[in-house]
Parts: sequence; structure tokens; C-alpha cells
Amino acid sequence: MTREAIADLILQKIQSHKPALQSQFLASGKSIGYFFIDDLLPEQLALQINAVFPKASEMTLKKSLREDKYVAAQMNLYHPLLEEIIYAFQDERIVKLVGEICNIDDILPDENLYAGGLSMMGHKQFLNPHLDNSHDKDRERWRVLNLLYYVTPDWQESYGGNLELWPGGLKNKPVTIHSKFNRLAVMATHNNSLHSVSPVVYEGYRCCVSNYYFSKSPLLATDTFHVTSFRGRPENRLSDAVLQIDTWARMLVRKIFRKGIKENPHVYKKPE
Repeated sequence: MTREAIADLILQKIQSHKPALQSQFLASGKSIGYFFIDDLLPEQLALQINAVFPKASEMTLKKSLREDKYVAAQMNLYHPLLEEIIYAFQDERIVKLVGEICNIDDILPDENLYAGGLSMMGHKQFLNPHLDNSHDKDRERWRVLNLLYYVTPDWQESYGGNLELWPGGLKNKPVTIHSKFNRLAVMATHNNSLHSVSPVVYEGYRCCVSNYYFSKSPLLATDTFHVTSFRGRPENRLSDAVLQIDTWARMLVRKIFRKGIKENPHVYKKPE
């Protein structure tokens, strides 16, 4: 199925719920704006996307104190349907519609899939609380929206692997968004959009298709450049202290080397 045909389905679904999604985003916009929509695609198509997801051995493992997950961005190595679903979210009609829902002008998708693409988490894997990198790979545009499409059938909230938003900081309980099958979650990214993925406590894999949207302007006037900035979970004070030092050190490097010491490998290098 082509990205254009998939985009048609996504567009129709989101458009039909636009007022409700606008209300949802507006209600949360003073902290970390977000909305989610269920049954985004016909069930059979969502099942097909999950069925062709790569195995863990075919993806890159990112494992550290910051995170433990599998990722993939070099889409020509995988089933063509996966590339089609990722770029369906980059259809200009969908980008425009999501921008209208979130009241953001002049937003653009990222054809390079910088930190986007596919992600997968299995038993005991996690993503600690963090702020996403504020910019694109060339440090020319601001990251403003994170789109997460979940495709694991029958994934229960009790399994973990759910998106957590921390609008009140780590001293308060997070808002949990269940990574439910066939659900699209969209969240704002700015200097205050601390978020995480809860540890997976189930013997299975939670699969996700992710995209970022960018803009020439930040969401908040107070936003400043920052690298991906991790914290420890509230119960892990030692790891929190270590991760804050880690962020400080990486920020120091970026002050000296504007684009970093080496290129981030998490991009889609399209064949010529």
C-alpha cells in the first residue's frame, strides 16, 4: 500500500475528530500539549505493519543508563510497508492538519528521520525521563512535535512501555498515555516537555512508528538549544545525579563543537 493511500486514510480519520483533538491539545497546552486518537488505520492494515516489523537482531540496540531500546532508521533495509507508513505521516496534508490542531504554523516533517523511524522495547527495557534534542540534525530548525504510532496488538497498559508526560516535574505523578494498538499519540516538544517510557514488564515487544515535526521558530519564547537531556526516574536518585552530569558534559561539548564531534548515525541515508 502506498504512502499516499495510507495518508488518505490517516487524513480522513484525524479530520473527522479534529474538534475533539483540538480541545484535547488546548486543555493540556499550558504544560505539555498532547492529543491521541485510537483506531487510526483499518485494523488489518495496522496488523500488517506489526507483522513486518523487524526483529530485534535486525535493529540497533541503544543501551545505557539513559535508555534501553531497539531503533531503526535505515528504512530501505526493511519491508517497504514500514517506509510507506513512516512517510505517510509526512504527507503535507497531514502535517498541515496536525499543525492546525496544535495551533502551530510553518511546520515541516523530517525526511532524514533524525531520531525517528522505528523503535521497539522488550522485557525490562525503558526510556528514562528526558527532553528531546531541541533541533534537527543540522541545528537549523526547532523540534516542535513528536508523533508516535503504536502497532502491537493487544498491548495492555499493565505491560509497561507506555508514554509518560511529566508536566509537574519528577516530584509529581506523570500523565500516562497507554501505548495501545493502533493509537497515534502527538506531543509538543519544548524546554519543559519532560517525558519517558515506562519499563516493560511483559515478555513481548512494544513496537512504535515515530516521526518528528520541526519549525523555524520554537514553541515557547523561552526555549533554548539543548541536547537530549536525561534524568533518572524519581526513585533512582543516584542515576538522576549521574545523568544530569552527563547532560552538562554533552552540552559543554556542543558549545565548542556546534554540531557535535561526530555525526549522529540515527538518520536515514537514502540510496542515491
